[in-house]
Amino acid sequence: MLTKKFFKTKDEAEVTFEFNRGDVTNAALVADFNDWQAVEMKYNKKTQTFKTKVRLPKGEAFHFRYLLNNSEWENDDKADQYLPNEFGSENSVVQTTP
Repeated sequence: MLTKKFFKTKDEAEVTFEFNRGDVTNAALVADFNDWQAVEMKYNKKTQTFKTKVRLPKGEAFHFRYLLNNSEWENDDKADQYLPNEFGSENSVVQTTP
């Protein structure tokens, strides 16, 4: 789930992506802002949550999904919106507008 957006500068936002589900052993963030390449999320044993932070340009919308256990696609239940993708499902969308 998107946990927070922090607007670092007039041109940039820092977005924290977070995912938590008991049966997940690894999670990656896959998004249009990284050319749909999987970025491993760090696991916090104390909170039992996978997290990663990304700096993105302000005033834009970005599509993303989570890749779980190297085989399962999942959307973010706290995404700003959901839009159809070319595979017949939906992508999560994060907007970096203050």
